[in-house]
Amino acid sequence: MGLLEGKVALITGASKGIGKAIALKYASEGADVAFTDIVINEETTAEIAAFGHRVKAYQSNAADFAQTQATVEQVLADFGRIDILVNNAGITRDGLMLRMEEAQWDAVLTVNLKSAFNYIHAVVPVMSRQRGGSIISMSSVVGVQGNAGQCNYSASKAGLIGLTKSIAKEMGPRGIRANCIAPGFIISDMTAAMSEEVRAQWVKSIPLRRGGTPEEVAGVALFLGSELSSYVSGQVIQCCGAMAC
Repeated sequence: MGLLEGKVALITGASKGIGKAIALKYASEGADVAFTDIVINEETTAEIAAFGHRVKAYQSNAADFAQTQATVEQVLADFGRIDILVNNAGITRDGLMLRMEEAQWDAVLTVNLKSAFNYIHAVVPVMSRQRGGSIISMSSVVGVQGNAGQCNYSASKAGLIGLTKSIAKEMGPRGIRANCIAPGFIISDMTAAMSEEVRAQWVKSIPLRRGGTPEEVAGVALFLGSELSSYVSGQVIQCCGAMAC
């Protein structure tokens, strides 16, 4: 019997990367999986379904409040409950403050932070009625310590930490836990866009001397979604190879 047997997980931005890895990990541990993205990858749906549990993809913009509410209502109609919410949807629009345009700032804060508010707002009444649930938001080590050239991204990820800690205090009496994962340098499409020189510099700053994998982040998400973390709430778990310790 898997760690998530009988649970329903809703994961945003899960067609690829870390979100996909979490969806696959959850399905492998017995969860039914609902996932969203702006563009749905049918191969991802098939890979999740191969574990033999229910899966459904929803084309939806997590940054749109009305779409989010409609998506959550449809997930409830399809699955009957939501036990785990993973706020994974996110983008980058990097640039130095001196050159950053308002549109860059607004886009990152809207997708990375407002989308989490949208889904938490929609899911909290559901979990309250169930008297339990786990909300996991994907922050970043740069949300903990900042990073030059990423003030918008850092601010959005720091905002997720404040949101998570507040929800943990507010919703704890109803049995709802809220935690953040703060990945470091994770090998993904996002980091693949960096130059080889920049990637090498990052690796040198990591005590484990390598980048992490989406699957390693998914392992932390499994812990936070399962009963193994039943008394863990309001925390930020850094999955970074000690680069931010």
